[in-house]
Amino acid sequence: MRILHVHSGNLFGGVETALLSLAREQARAPRVEPVFALCFDGRLARDLRALGAAVRMLAPVRARNPLSVMRARRRLAEVIEADRIAAVICHMAWAHAIFAPAVRRSGRPLVFWMHNAANGRHWVERWAARTAPDLAICNSSFTASTIVKLFTPARNEILCFPVATGGPRLPPSERDAIRNELGAPPDGAAILQASRMEPLKGHESHLRALSTLREHRDWVCWMAGGAERPHERAYLERLMILARELGIDGRVKFLGHRDDVNRLMRAADIFCQPNAAPDAFGLVFVEALGAGLPVVTTAMGGACEIVDERCGILTPPDDVPALARALSNLIENPAERLRLGSAGQERAATLCDPAARMAQFEEILLGLCGGASAERKAHAGSHR
Repeated sequence: MRILHVHSGNLFGGVETALLSLAREQARAPRVEPVFALCFDGRLARDLRALGAAVRMLAPVRARNPLSVMRARRRLAEVIEADRIAAVICHMAWAHAIFAPAVRRSGRPLVFWMHNAANGRHWVERWAARTAPDLAICNSSFTASTIVKLFTPARNEILCFPVATGGPRLPPSERDAIRNELGAPPDGAAILQASRMEPLKGHESHLRALSTLREHRDWVCWMAGGAERPHERAYLERLMILARELGIDGRVKFLGHRDDVNRLMRAADIFCQPNAAPDAFGLVFVEALGAGLPVVTTAMGGACEIVDERCGILTPPDDVPALARALSNLIENPAERLRLGSAGQERAATLCDPAARMAQFEEILLGLCGGASAERKAHAGSHR
């Protein structure tokens, strides 16, 4: 049974990482064969092809250009027929807004995969809400609680993405080499944040908390994440200026885009991302826990479904002093870091074990397509 995943493909972040995880773990769901349809041929398309995944290019879309939307929809219809697609999953509101009408016309079951919590106010969400899906897959209970702002009613399933956690530790020599290169004290703490460059991720609060720990001589902070769009580049520039103003620019390393975040996690000691607003889930938290890092984040949104007192520290929203205390405690207590990090690996496996999540994914789709097939047969029979 072929399932078509539709996404824009022009950026790279958590959603794209999750799609790669689906492709990588495909063998665990043998009854479901994924095909990926993208509008833009960028890093995601290249990485999917490197995994041997089937990638179909649609056409570049500009929402303000109706002709580009029509061309992409026609191409999608061709792909659905040529690849004998059983069901179509639109990832994110943008893809659903653009392509859901074409999926409806094809007669295939339509799935909306919610990666972000909805507020129903953005023009893309209002456009997406015009076409209700047969099923919504949500990455957290928090995300699922917001679906009524788009579609009422809507069947939904909560499904965490499969994430292969754990893995081998870095050889001591490689770990030391990374830490030396990035200025980590030999016996100190390297604090990592790896995220898109956007205010939601709480970089500013992170910097302000670190500025109160200047007297600690045994920490360094690595901020990994590329600035892909103009507003992200402007935001990164503001953060670099803020670090200088706070007097910590020598200890905060802005690393830009990195393809080796997994290695950075295994060379770091603490993962910190103090979200400034509720985030839908937080795949990077699962990855950090799986790498054995204690996680420090804000107590709101999907993060509360991942991190608890056994594996990290949740701080109140907009509370820089509390964030600073949490970081100080972990910087000063290697044993506490080890305790939380050890529990984190089990927590990550419980949430995102690839075998369990892919089996759940397969059952959801088989149930959807089986039900849709029976409905079509009954409808045909009623017209004989």
